[in-house]
Amino acid sequence: MRSKNHPPKATFESAWTLIQENAKFLQESTKSMQEDTKALKEGTKAMQEDTKAMRESNRIANERMDTFCRSMDESIKAMQQELGGIGKSNGAVAESYFVNSFTNSMQFAGQEYDSMDHHCRRSSKRLNLKGEYDLVLYNCISVVIIEVKYNARQKDVEKLLKKAPVFKQLYPQYANFDLYLGLAAFHFEEHTESGAVENGIAIIKQIGDNMVIYDAHLKVF
Repeated sequence: MRSKNHPPKATFESAWTLIQENAKFLQESTKSMQEDTKALKEGTKAMQEDTKAMRESNRIANERMDTFCRSMDESIKAMQQELGGIGKSNGAVAESYFVNSFTNSMQFAGQEYDSMDHHCRRSSKRLNLKGEYDLVLYNCISVVIIEVKYNARQKDVEKLLKKAPVFKQLYPQYANFDLYLGLAAFHFEEHTESGAVENGIAIIKQIGDNMVIYDAHLKVF
């Protein structure tokens, strides 16, 4: 009788059986690993194809976005040019109206004026100054500078105030003349009229078919 403390003695048959079982297990493991490797390769291939498809989709989307942006830029530029053209056209209409109105009646602040210049420009390298004036009225004692706008804004009041001292430096022959300022426009934005009045600038408007000048608050510059 064998002792319970010792395992049974290995025989050739038991060893051969163990070898066969190990070989079978190894084959099954190898087959399973090959199947896993194949599945991994197929998964990797599918992922690569998905990545390729995604890149192509992104490329197409980027091309479409670029095309859209270029189209928008062209549309914006065309709109800006059109609006700029409209602005220039409106400005030309306003200038034509007020030039014709002052040509027919060169009166301002109760005075008669002898001559008028339109679009005066002068510069001085020595003084490093430049001046541009839409309308200028002259008589023997005073000069009137009129800024003409289709739609007047507060910045136009500030711009006109800066023109007075520059004018007298560029045109020293009028240095001792009384100088008046006027802002002429078809439309005035909010606070523009009050800003002009506070600074002693005349308001010149179209009322019906007539040009009307508000100059009770006029200041000599």
